[in-house]
Amino acid sequence: MMEAAMTYREPVNMNPAARALVGLNRLVMHVVGAAAAALVVAETVVLLTGVIYRYALHDPLIWSDELASILFIWLSMLGAVLALDRGEHMRLTAIINKMSDKGRIWLETVAALVVCIFVLMVIHPAVDHALEQMAITTPALEIPDGLRAGALPVGAILMLLAAVSRMASVTSLRLLGSALLVVAAVAGGLWLARPALLAMGNYNLIVFFVVLIGFCVAGGIPIAFAFGTATMAYLALATNAPLMIVVSRMDEGMSSLILLSVPLFVLLGSLLEMSGLAKTLIDFMASLLGHVRGGLQYVLLGAMFLVSGISGSKAADMAAIAPALFPEMKKRGSRPEELVALLSSSGAMTETIPPSLVLITIGAVCSVSITALFIGGLMPAAIATIAIAVVCWMRARREPMPDVKRA
Repeated sequence: MMEAAMTYREPVNMNPAARALVGLNRLVMHVVGAAAAALVVAETVVLLTGVIYRYALHDPLIWSDELASILFIWLSMLGAVLALDRGEHMRLTAIINKMSDKGRIWLETVAALVVCIFVLMVIHPAVDHALEQMAITTPALEIPDGLRAGALPVGAILMLLAAVSRMASVTSLRLLGSALLVVAAVAGGLWLARPALLAMGNYNLIVFFVVLIGFCVAGGIPIAFAFGTATMAYLALATNAPLMIVVSRMDEGMSSLILLSVPLFVLLGSLLEMSGLAKTLIDFMASLLGHVRGGLQYVLLGAMFLVSGISGSKAADMAAIAPALFPEMKKRGSRPEELVALLSSSGAMTETIPPSLVLITIGAVCSVSITALFIGGLMPAAIATIAIAVVCWMRARREPMPDVKRA
């Protein structure tokens, strides 16, 4: 099971220092959340203004794209900080959930330590990168580019605060000590094995990017930090490359204008849900098909097909659709496990429906035409939807006719 959110319960026996750290972190995260929200609003205003001037007034603003890119890198880093503090980074929890409470807390401590190690390795190169960029002036706004690159060290420092605060709120000194010993033993083992790793040539990639990442992901470490830690360890132990490469790649990856659509589509999905428009669409489809066998199952498929490409978040899609349909479907005899299976399969099936954030990200990273990806992704999603609808029809034939009047 892949989860992106975990709920933590603070122990009541935290010492005063830990309570002060947790309180400081809460205050800082409130400020970070407000800043991130302000950046989303500013991003929307800047892009809307740029579109109006470019396509309506035919007088493009030369600085709008540059300002939007600067705001986006800050928004990305602040968003990563908030996701880390709330436990919303994607990670594997199937193994953790099967362990005892003590074992789960110990693995959480190890995960927080690995995050701290990665962030500590990033902070110094990120500061150097930002200072180097201060000597560069942006072409449109004519401001130091270090103001944009400064998001990297600021975000790294805030993530360090969030990770340390998480450890202070969930673990004890005894569990922290044992976790430190294990992490130190693994790091020391890799350091002592450095000559052997260098002698292995390219085969040492298996050690870092198969074995090490595999153990990190299985242990519940957020996937992004698992890959980041393995990359930093590989550069530090198996190459002579500077660690600033990782920071520059992070900077380059978050500077693509195509990725600006991600937060805006998520914002659009949230507006659809909060305004009630998503529920209205679902109610309308239910009025058309609710009187036939398995009709609400077809409504669920159609709702996922319509909403999925807009919101950009599967969790948001499911949160909008499930409360509107599941209670009535249960009344008509649908089993909860079948409802969850249908919802999850339809969520996977709609991943390539335009405008798909996954396809946008692939196009931005791989330099592939977004239009071609949208055209190519629509047909598999449509065929998969029809296939699931056929399965629903075959299973619904054994169900009694619903006692619902046709609209």
